[in-house]
Amino acid sequence: MGSKYTADNAGSVYDVAIIGAGVCGANIARRLSQYELKVILLDKEADVSFGTSKANSGIVHGGFHHASKYLKARLEVQGALMFDRLHRELGFPFRRCGIVVAALHEDEMRVVDQLYRQGVENGGIGIEMCSRERMLELEPKLNPDTVGGLYAPAGGIVEPYRFVFSLVESAQRNGVEVRVSFKADSARREGDLWRIRAEDGSQLSARYVVNAAGLFADEVSRAFGAEEYTIRARKGEYYLLDRMTRARPDRVVFPVPTSVSKGMLVVPTVEGTVLIGPTAEMTDDKTDTATTREHLEMILGNARAMIPAVSENDVITSFAGQRPVLDEDFYIEPSKKVPAFIHVAGIQSPGLTASPAIGEYVKDLLKGEGLRLLEKPGYDPILPDRPRMFDIDHYRADALVSEDPSYGNIVCRCEKVSEAEIVAAIRAGHTTLDGIKYFTRAQMGRCQGGFCTYKILKILMRETGMGWDRITKRGGGSELLSGRL
Repeated sequence: MGSKYTADNAGSVYDVAIIGAGVCGANIARRLSQYELKVILLDKEADVSFGTSKANSGIVHGGFHHASKYLKARLEVQGALMFDRLHRELGFPFRRCGIVVAALHEDEMRVVDQLYRQGVENGGIGIEMCSRERMLELEPKLNPDTVGGLYAPAGGIVEPYRFVFSLVESAQRNGVEVRVSFKADSARREGDLWRIRAEDGSQLSARYVVNAAGLFADEVSRAFGAEEYTIRARKGEYYLLDRMTRARPDRVVFPVPTSVSKGMLVVPTVEGTVLIGPTAEMTDDKTDTATTREHLEMILGNARAMIPAVSENDVITSFAGQRPVLDEDFYIEPSKKVPAFIHVAGIQSPGLTASPAIGEYVKDLLKGEGLRLLEKPGYDPILPDRPRMFDIDHYRADALVSEDPSYGNIVCRCEKVSEAEIVAAIRAGHTTLDGIKYFTRAQMGRCQGGFCTYKILKILMRETGMGWDRITKRGGGSELLSGRL
């Protein structure tokens, strides 16, 4: 069985081709799926969300970090308001837990005052300047030396990869095609069409192209003969604490930001673990996702300054993400050099928060460029509920097992993921270990896949017909097994 995300599109002509299946591309695809259009979503990786989108803080921001003159500030506030409806329609994990910015020194309160003024000007909901007492009331685990801070009650947390997966699934159910392992290598204009060629030689045509290729948007722009610019990578290392940690705060805890970064955070993830980080290190290697002991010490030190209970003993894994740096603001506009080509580039923080609004913004840009939008009468925004053994009570679990005994076979005991959920992930097109991990959370617990990986491999082989030598962690070049003993 092949991936649901891979199809033979040779000779196909699309109204819109979206390059990049991260959080922005996925939101654009879903927005366009509401219209009578033929749309395809392309990505060079083996699954959607495998780029920048999988490795970020998972925060829905509060609208106070950027001045209103920036497009990203306006889209952040608009996008943040859209998450409640998206959550109801798509069912991805999301919660408005609120955000606090903790000032540990009196001189930091001047920056807090600036953030408060920006938040009010941007229209951030319920933003509040706080005394020391109010901060400790809001977040009792804060350092008692906190002198004051900011509270943004509308801030929240989301599981970023499942957000992308649900957007893409919704888009597919409404007619969008998805093709992974398609690295757009070159393009030429033929009449009113773009002829897009992939690195493997496959081709397709589209009337309009949206460049949402994240770290590689500059390369895609060059391939289309559009504007020349350079995307640089800012690497951020994160560490994940076990859900049993005593350091879990009730709200997202920010330090007072610097001119370079929003700082290293303590994030109570929506699934119960705690995320600390990230660092902010410019790098010339867009594929560098290594973590280091030196940065672990730095992150732990910064996290403990805000939440003293943070302990290295609770660390269960580390990872790094790359953020695309282009300019101070997002670059979202039609190309001035070539026709029917929209740039969605330089989308760093608060890109996840802004992404639903970016989908709306790009839809309007395409309309302005001449794309005809006719609403689809059969559009369905609702995804069916997918039961998870981790979430449900014993009564519903018993009912599920009675209907399908594979719900009673718990494959990942740390995250309580059943065989039925693994099978559902595979049948939804996730045929790598990482794709299954992000879809189900299997391998994400304390043992980090030490006990369940073998079982998942066996299920993958059974469901797909793949041999052991074809199973990968995240696509070509990451094969798990090689040769024989």
